[in-house]
Amino acid sequence: MSQMDNIFIQIRARLQQQGIRLWEEPYYSEGLGSIEAAMEQLATDYSIQLGIDVSHCRCVLAELQDNALRKLAARREFSETGLATFKVRRIDNRGGTTTMVDVKCDLNALGAALQLAIAQKLQLSNASHVKCISAGKIVAADATLSSQGLKNNQQLIVIVGQPGDNKNGTLYERINKIKTDVETVVDSQRQLVEMEDQDGNPVFLPPDENRALLIGMGFCEKARAAMHREDYDEALLLLLEADEKFATCNSKFLESVDNYALLNLDIVWCYLCLKNVSQLPDAERRLSICERSFRRSYGDNFARLYALKGKACPERALIMRLHLLQGVVLFHQNRRDEAYERLEIAAAALNELKVNDEHLVLLVEMGFDVCDARLALRSTSGDVERAVQFIQERQKKLNEARQDSKAEREVNRRYGHQAANDGNWVNPRSVCALTDMGFERQLVVEALRRTENDMSRAVDMLQNRPDELRNSLPVVPAADERQLRSLQKLGFDAKAARVALETTQNDIDLAIVFLLKAFESEEELRSTVDRMSRLIEEGLTGATGAATISDQPSTSSAASQQSQLFDSPRSRALIESVLHKAKAEMESYKAYNRFNADLTHSDQDYLDLPLVQEEQLLAEYRNLLEQ
Repeated sequence: MSQMDNIFIQIRARLQQQGIRLWEEPYYSEGLGSIEAAMEQLATDYSIQLGIDVSHCRCVLAELQDNALRKLAARREFSETGLATFKVRRIDNRGGTTTMVDVKCDLNALGAALQLAIAQKLQLSNASHVKCISAGKIVAADATLSSQGLKNNQQLIVIVGQPGDNKNGTLYERINKIKTDVETVVDSQRQLVEMEDQDGNPVFLPPDENRALLIGMGFCEKARAAMHREDYDEALLLLLEADEKFATCNSKFLESVDNYALLNLDIVWCYLCLKNVSQLPDAERRLSICERSFRRSYGDNFARLYALKGKACPERALIMRLHLLQGVVLFHQNRRDEAYERLEIAAAALNELKVNDEHLVLLVEMGFDVCDARLALRSTSGDVERAVQFIQERQKKLNEARQDSKAEREVNRRYGHQAANDGNWVNPRSVCALTDMGFERQLVVEALRRTENDMSRAVDMLQNRPDELRNSLPVVPAADERQLRSLQKLGFDAKAARVALETTQNDIDLAIVFLLKAFESEEELRSTVDRMSRLIEEGLTGATGAATISDQPSTSSAASQQSQLFDSPRSRALIESVLHKAKAEMESYKAYNRFNADLTHSDQDYLDLPLVQEEQLLAEYRNLLEQ
């Protein structure tokens, strides 16, 4: 931030405090324009009052007057023509604001029209690559501007993903690819990602909410990876996409976890790193959300957190960043005394959070991850021996929690996707708790479905109305022998195929999904894809009288079996169905690998703030306050 920005903040605040309107007399006249004598006198007065060079005061006052006059002109135009004027600030990852232009658009037009107008103004070839951000939300292309809360004379920030921005393709393409990959991974039948708390315990939610939260958290993970690379434009767009997903979740749940608090903290951090203070009201709102969430999770003045983990806990880095950002926002509001207090609190915490670089290198040389090493040193006040013990004990605790929750996770995998289809979700933790009490699992599931996961009512039903529950259970038919033989011919294990058919009540499509979902490795899926592809190729060549492919000897038995597999369109459709579903699952593995490519393997990387940038910002704003 420049010294002129600092002067701008002080003079604007003084004008507001004194109720001075630079667009009215004695400072401006419709007939004469700006009245220089009055403006010069005001610059001289402010120079004395604020201790600022008079030439700087003069420049800032002139700019503020021009801004006010442009807003008045835009207001008149809007009243006469209905065209709204937007002050568009284009930002990029390194330089902050690169272009500032006025763009006009009807508020009844779709967001796509605004994108087009901005693209034309900035001489961009593809309007769809323009991402507009208004009050902390991405402007949707398919909704009107008025319905999204946009107003005349509003400031917008714009991020543009154009060819050449990055060796990995345009920003627009990367964001879309990340979104597709995250949704593919979350929607996979294999449940490749699951939610855990920080102690390794699974978190179970109804399917719709679970999906929205997992997608939002996936966007946050990719955003954090972008922040580590200092690609803040990409990170901001991903975080705002995550914000939309979190907005669909139950507010009570969001209030009980710190994920939403961290999301808001990261968004404001990106605003700051992109040198964008035009989103100041949104930044203040998000920091308030973060502070309230931290207070609920950690107690007033973080007393609960400090009592459990001590003042050296790694979560203190997040609290320090919150205080730093609050200080920055207060500075830009010209609340300088309050800003000073917040920055001093942040400075004290930052000093205590620093770790000895030699100790960090020593732990890394022992084979520990740098993230785990830094967090352990912070948690043990820099004691290397205790840090080693801290890492080992934490890993043991995580492993035990994951081992203890295996039964719950298995129940969730078994009933999760079924619940997504029929809407009757049962809480896996409740299922395991009631079966541990000796109740039959099928009756437990039925009781929880009927009582909408109310444990006490479910127990009452299990104890007092077990026959009613049993009579309402669906009759499980025996596996259809013809379908069982078909699945065996396709290479599936006979026992697994029978279980799949019985579980899905002989719905062969669902049985195929069940069988593919049971595979424990990507190699098994790839083998199935290869086998189905061979069968289709052999079936086609056999139908034209050609020989079978070379790796399958042409015996009379093999030829007979081949003929049976392709004896009807239904059989061919079955093979194609298996191939399609197996390929879809393969795609989910590929998406998962891409998703994980640039992520850390630490479950606590969100706490691992090296604090280098924080220290630089702290020094910058303390210096500005002293000037």
